[in-house]
Amino acid sequence: MVEFRRWITALAVLALFVGLASAQTQGGGISGSPLTCTASVAVPPQLRAEGMTELIGDIVITCTGGAAVATGSAIPTANVTVSLGTQVTSRLLGNNGATNSSEALLLIDEPNSGLPAPVSGFGPGAPQSLCATPSVGAGPGGCVEYAQNGIAVNGGTLPVASSSSTAPVATFNVFQGLVSSNQVTFQGIPILPPVSSGSSRVFRITNVRANVSGLGGGGLPGTTQLLASVSISGSTSVPINNPVQIAGFVQSGLGVVFRNYNNSGGLSSGGQAFQQCSGYNSPTGVAILQYNELFGTAFKTRVAPTATYTGQSGAPPALQNVPGTIYNSESGFITGLGGLTNGGAVAGLADYGTRLKAVFNNIPAGVRIFVSVTNLAANVTSANTAGPGSNNLSTASYAILINGEASPDANGFPPALSPSAGKNGTPATTGLYEIPQSGGSATAVWEIMNTNPATDESFLFGVWTQYAANPGANTPPPGTATVNASFAPTPPVPFSASAGSSASASLTIPRFADTSTARNLLVINICQTLLLFPFVTNSSGFDTGLSIANSSSDPIGTAAQNGTCTLTWYDGTGKTPAYTTPNIPTGTIWADLASVRAPGFTGYMFAFCNFQFAHGFAFISDIGARNLAMGYLPLVINNGNNPNGRNQDVPSENASH
Repeated sequence: MVEFRRWITALAVLALFVGLASAQTQGGGISGSPLTCTASVAVPPQLRAEGMTELIGDIVITCTGGAAVATGSAIPTANVTVSLGTQVTSRLLGNNGATNSSEALLLIDEPNSGLPAPVSGFGPGAPQSLCATPSVGAGPGGCVEYAQNGIAVNGGTLPVASSSSTAPVATFNVFQGLVSSNQVTFQGIPILPPVSSGSSRVFRITNVRANVSGLGGGGLPGTTQLLASVSISGSTSVPINNPVQIAGFVQSGLGVVFRNYNNSGGLSSGGQAFQQCSGYNSPTGVAILQYNELFGTAFKTRVAPTATYTGQSGAPPALQNVPGTIYNSESGFITGLGGLTNGGAVAGLADYGTRLKAVFNNIPAGVRIFVSVTNLAANVTSANTAGPGSNNLSTASYAILINGEASPDANGFPPALSPSAGKNGTPATTGLYEIPQSGGSATAVWEIMNTNPATDESFLFGVWTQYAANPGANTPPPGTATVNASFAPTPPVPFSASAGSSASASLTIPRFADTSTARNLLVINICQTLLLFPFVTNSSGFDTGLSIANSSSDPIGTAAQNGTCTLTWYDGTGKTPAYTTPNIPTGTIWADLASVRAPGFTGYMFAFCNFQFAHGFAFISDIGARNLAMGYLPLVINNGNNPNGRNQDVPSENASH
């Protein structure tokens, strides 16, 4: 009997220690299976390699098992941190007592997902409710939550949370993240184990944005991974499986093709050629800029269109507040909750849809640049694209010209620009806008208002030019204008590269890095004349007299020009060097002898004159012109830069003779 009592006592002590150990591991209360959580990203999205504020895939942490927390007790909390291999760029709201509080959110049990709510303020059918103490969350001094009696789920009991220790009342299920460099941390997240077999607790992390602009340089498209690591620490132990997740695949989102203004072929590598002496009184076509989407969701609207909001009205954007829904827009999860705004900034809401821009540089003085106010169907003679009407969920590609690369949409309506110019050979239904210049540079920006995520789209925008010709005054001066085509906005205007690649409370979303290269768009050439002297000699006792007249002065008002002529000699030897004449003023004649400029030469000669309306004469004779002499006019050759040459098809408003 004594030995039996000793065994009973020993077993009781052992049971006590086992119970205490279980309470420490599982958080106290009734023991159950170990608490186990698993992280996943169900749909890793394609991320634009140019993007500085790309929305990564939602990270979902699903927990099962664990020990019940005693009814009326404060729920233990833990800190959940997501770390990326690049900067987190979610918008900083700086509200609710934390300067680094952000739009990144953690949701508990998918609130407002459409399923019935077990208890008011808790579960998938519960309304979304913000914990307004992001620095501590539901920890001490914050929005503390308490365990309440569970409800029946799948034959078991699922514990519920309450903001009261004595009754099941509305609780908090939305928590703000604090951003620091490459991490976003959710402080004081209540960890209430689901306990019963067949039940689970879900923590969804959404609205995390990342700067991936430096990550897409290598590998095949779509194979560069953005990894997200999930760590949990705090007053309660939360084991987590698969803590490292693929949060997205990085690849280039934009390709640009430069086409001629008829869209019948590529734009010349030197740019569309124009002549200094041939002005245009109204805009004439230069090029088509073709922006190609490199995967189906690279071009996005500000929010997903609905029957009541298409981006063309003054109504506020629609909420995107169903957890787990993929909206295919620049905006993420938008709850509309109070406490998730700061000034005009709203958690999850982008400032505009995808924007495309063209930056024109080195524009010769006096040359005006015009662009189409919408994307065009085919070329510079196409009519403007019509926007989607009210209650129209069309998937037609549609973009409009706006007044700045980072100007936010106001009250749901973009800052659109209206046509400002007439056209040359272009239908009245094609609206053009002259973009203002500063220091020879100008920028055009279009915002995408309607798109089809099921296909790779192309947006075509027309470019025109207009200028007055005054070659006597060297106007416009010869030169080549270039264009860079990219997403918008990009550094250095309106933000620096370093600022744009970090989380910000003031910069707009989305933001992009500029990966474009300059491309020749148009070139202003001096109006020239190319003369061919088919026979020139100064051998065997003969010599050739040469003369070139600058006839740009006349009684009919032709624009006066002046310049030099370069003489190149061809006799099969290449021994005679080229010769450049002095400046030949308008209304004068240059004359010389072949024996002076090309001793011992017999062959043909080209004279390349840097002015329009050059004419010449050659006179061949023996010395002293005693026995044989003849003269001829050189041929005027069309090389594309002389409007008065043969077969010239470039229109000229100043060519008079």
